[in-house]
Amino acid sequence: MFDTRGVSPSPTRAEAAALAELDPRVRPLTLAAERTLPVLPALGALLPAGLPRGATLAVSGSAGRSFAVALLAAASRAGSWVAVVGAPGFGWRAAAELGLDLARVVVVDPVPPAVVPECLGALVDGFDAVLLGAEARVPGASARRLAARARERGTVLVAVVEPWFSSGTRERAAQGPLADVADLRALVEGEGWGGLGSGFGRLGGRQVAVELEGRRLPGRRRQSRLWLPGPEGAVAPVEAPHLEVLGRHAPTPPVRSTA
Repeated sequence: MFDTRGVSPSPTRAEAAALAELDPRVRPLTLAAERTLPVLPALGALLPAGLPRGATLAVSGSAGRSFAVALLAAASRAGSWVAVVGAPGFGWRAAAELGLDLARVVVVDPVPPAVVPECLGALVDGFDAVLLGAEARVPGASARRLAARARERGTVLVAVVEPWFSSGTRERAAQGPLADVADLRALVEGEGWGGLGSGFGRLGGRQVAVELEGRRLPGRRRQSRLWLPGPEGAVAPVEAPHLEVLGRHAPTPPVRSTA
């Protein structure tokens, strides 16, 4: 038999209501900075509050991989660990110039297709951010579970996916299972390289147009133009520095590696 002497009786309905009202006031607060990962200043117009923890981002377009790297650069420099999966031929020098701290990056490659979902689940559990290259194929059901797991763990999941043209339109969108479950979608298209004159000069930077939209974005849609990379290799707003831009249809020989 238990001795119930000294044990407080069950609270009355009024006391329970008072406790429920008091609970949010004394519960430990989660700072906004802890709910996001920092981004580079040049990306502030797109993500003024930073990368939401637990978000899944689908990035597509001709400059999608470079933009995906730039998204995680500031977080890696602030101490976050980043895992990279399914990105053979990753341009490490270009990634470092974009600001990624390579000492905080772990590469998992190659990964047999049959174990990609299990591998990604383990990485989501152990890393602050996971970058998926286009070679990391995730089936539809696995994509939904992976996105849910990322939300639960607070891990940012960035997937580079292939764009497609909607039937009968010129509108581009991202396709694939991860794009279907993504909280945010970014289309990043190169507008041309700067630094070249008429038959002289050298490539000094690439302008890109970025369209970002999604349910976890204030206003649902944002647009920006960036140097990606800029003349020094880093990301910069398109207004500075000013370079003459070679048109998107002009030939631009690949003279440097890109992330």
